[in-house]
Amino acid sequence: MPSSSPSTTAPTTSTRPNRASGPTETSPHAYDAGLLLLRLVLGLTMAAHGSQKLFGWFGGGGIDGTGQFFTASGYPAGNAMAVVAGLTETAGGLALAIGLLTPLAGAAVLGTMVNAIAVTWGGGFFLPKGNEYELLLTAGAAALALTGPGRYAVDRFLPVVRAHRLAYGAAAVVVGLVTAGAILLLRK
Repeated sequence: MPSSSPSTTAPTTSTRPNRASGPTETSPHAYDAGLLLLRLVLGLTMAAHGSQKLFGWFGGGGIDGTGQFFTASGYPAGNAMAVVAGLTETAGGLALAIGLLTPLAGAAVLGTMVNAIAVTWGGGFFLPKGNEYELLLTAGAAALALTGPGRYAVDRFLPVVRAHRLAYGAAAVVVGLVTAGAILLLRK
């Protein structure tokens, strides 16, 4: 039997890549740049959708037109729901774009998009009647809540959220899903 004494045991090597190991390691800047791009595109897209609801910008219906849509979709108090959705999309989207309270911003977008999926459900997966667009935005928001914003974000300057924890993201995703569920229970 082989001896387990230190003199006969082969030295162990770390499975962690060495910084000087070359192309097998991903640059942390590449990771952070990818998260920044995702945050900007998803966040500004959501903020634009929110401004359609709130202000009628970009061909949107404004509060009255969006309120009529919410009422027709079975939500009570259509105009109030239009304001809530518009504020959630605008504020959540802008916060994602700049990386501010990223888990909560992701949860806000996630909750709104779960309701959007419920409204478009049953039309198939692909547009124009499907929900693949809403599903992609929902998954992106959840992914950002779970991974955090990366280094190029306002969160890096906030002591409480500077070091992102998976638990923060998971808790935020749960909050987003529970809130979405509560709103869906109001729908007829």
